[in-house]
Formats: sequence, structure tokens, C-alpha cells
Amino acid sequence: MYKVLLVEDEEVIRQGFRHWIPQVTSEFAIGWEASHGKEALAILKTDMPDAVITDIRMREMDGLALCAKIRERYPDLPIVIVSGHSDFAYAHGALRLGVADYLIKPIRRTALIQALERVKALIRKTSGVREEPPAGDVPERPPAESHQLIRKVKAHIQAHPDGDLRLQTLADIVHLNPAYLSQLFKAVTQSNLSDYITEARLERAKHLLATTGLKVFDVARLSGYQSPKHFMLVFKQATGVTPSDYRARQAAGTEPG
Repeated sequence: MYKVLLVEDEEVIRQGFRHWIPQVTSEFAIGWEASHGKEALAILKTDMPDAVITDIRMREMDGLALCAKIRERYPDLPIVIVSGHSDFAYAHGALRLGVADYLIKPIRRTALIQALERVKALIRKTSGVREEPPAGDVPERPPAESHQLIRKVKAHIQAHPDGDLRLQTLADIVHLNPAYLSQLFKAVTQSNLSDYITEARLERAKHLLATTGLKVFDVARLSGYQSPKHFMLVFKQATGVTPSDYRARQAAGTEPG
């Protein structure tokens, strides 16, 4: 499944995408959300989506500025622009930045389907960095060698949860194709690499919350999250409590370790 970073400052629109995408495709899901471009760039420092869907008009940093920043760092990352403005200047600016599609609000179901199909085609056209092949495409490798490679990747993640843990970076460490590493990791561990990274980062955060007096934004940074807001959202989704509540419960001895 392809994971999308959704950048939109209106909560009702974000809710709409959460509702629409599962209805039109089983191949895409919203993996991350940001309310403006600066927040999106913070997420991109620690996580690597398969595609970005972004509004044009937003506070802090608008969609076109975000697209320009993304193109500087991730030239092959597919981007879909969403706008309530049909003005040609916006479309022209977006097209110059090589976006996959340009959607006008209110978004039609067929237009969203076509945009996601274009994104999927772009992902497949690239070198396979972000696309996971079917299980049958994974070459046979001696079990001992496979487990050794995965242990090396896991050890690196555990030692550097605050570091660059993008798929390409991890693949370079063990000299594998990124798509192959992603599939091999799942075959060996029965879990997704991205989920393992999230678990490692959350374990670091729990340890810091329980054993230090660091501020929450420092805990977030040392756990691999440049955006404290994103960190708090992920933490609460995983644990059911906020980082501050977790720390208080640990101090009171009422929260399981």
C-alpha cells in the first residue's frame, strides 16, 4: 500500500480525504497529515511518504513553495496539488514544478481516481525506491544471510531512532535495493519496516519521558520527530495518552512499562 502525506490547513478537507481515498482505492492510505508546508517539511525529515497531496493556499508556507522545497530534496516524489482556485497562474506554477496532477475543489471522484492512478504510474516508473514488489518477486536468499541483514538494519534503527531512517538510507547500509529491503524485512519479521521504525522511536520517547525531565519538544526531537505536533499525535494514537500524561502516570507508578 502507498502512503500519502496530506498537507491541508482545513480540518474538514483532511477529513474528506480520509473518507474519500479508502472509497476509491485500496492501494493508497493517508499516512501523515500536516496543516501547512513547514510542518510537512518537518515530517519529511524523518518519514518518507510515497506521494504528497497538498493544498495551494495555506498559512506559514503555501503549496507551491512546499512543492519547490520538495523538488530540491526529493525530485522524484509524486505531488498532487489541490486548490479552490482555477486561476491559470496557479496551474502553470504547479505544472512547472512537475506535479502529477492539479485538482480543483470541489474534487470529483473520477478526478481523484485519475490523479492517484497517475501517482501510481510515476512511482512504478522510477527506480522502485518507494514501491514494494509482490512477495513472489523477492529473490531467494539463504535464511541465515537474510536474518543477518535484517538484524543489522534493526540494530541501526535501535541505535539511531533520531537519525535518518529513510528506506534509501537503510538500504545503503546493507547494500540492497530499497524495494527489496522493504519486502525482505516484512518476510523475515512479519511486520512493516515503517512500523518497526515507529515502534523504536516511541520506545525511545517513553524512556526519555520516564527517566528525564526534558521538555516534550526535546523528547520529540531526540526520538526522531522534528514536528512536536506530529510526535504528540503519533504518541497518543499508539498509547492512548499524551506524552505529558504518560510521564505523569509513570511517575505515579500507574502506567505499565
